[in-house]
Amino acid sequence: MNYIFNEFPDQKSLAIKLADQIGELLRAGVADNGRASLAVSGGSTPVPLFEQLSGMDLRWPDVVITLVDERWVAPTEDDSNEHLVRNHLLKDKAAAATFSGMKNAAATATAGEKECERRLQKVPRPFDVLILGMGADGHTASLFPGAPKLPRATDMNTTRTCMGMVPLTAPHERMTLTLPAILDARQIFLHITGQDKKNVLQQAQADGAIEEMPIRFILRQQTTPVSVYWAP
Repeated sequence: MNYIFNEFPDQKSLAIKLADQIGELLRAGVADNGRASLAVSGGSTPVPLFEQLSGMDLRWPDVVITLVDERWVAPTEDDSNEHLVRNHLLKDKAAAATFSGMKNAAATATAGEKECERRLQKVPRPFDVLILGMGADGHTASLFPGAPKLPRATDMNTTRTCMGMVPLTAPHERMTLTLPAILDARQIFLHITGQDKKNVLQQAQADGAIEEMPIRFILRQQTTPVSVYWAP
């Protein structure tokens, strides 16, 4: 397994340290290239991190924020990752950042792939920072075990940046970055909390088929540096 494990006593101290690390990488990206990009995940885990980031002193007008994945629901709904990002990250100083969401007017995520690809083309790549979460089933982004399109979405030879996905064990159709797009990052952070998630991570370290726990696609690759940030 090719990653660094960072453990913190509580979620607040984790959020402060991880925000500092992200801030340094975004500053470096702006200094080196004039712009920087940040791809984030949804769920409840990153809320303290988003709150911490939102007040940081950065050249936010030069930062583009996008999503790793999205549920195919209206951006006003609570299940929307865009809704989460707008409420907790795109405010205070970070309100000056540019945001590029995945959800568009298409009826389904699959039908919305071309428009999502078009939007993502405007986001600087490689991503300066990409933040992943992890589910109890070992999924990450919207790469779910057993999903019909999982082999296509994790094919390193695909030229696709995003793909519509239908999870077998979770609600809502999804849009996700493909594995090559996820790995097209200068730094990946896996942000997880709680003993249950630590147990899942340990399970993912064990031998087993990579597609049974898609987080293994991230943990077993040698292309992009990965740092795990965990707190109880």
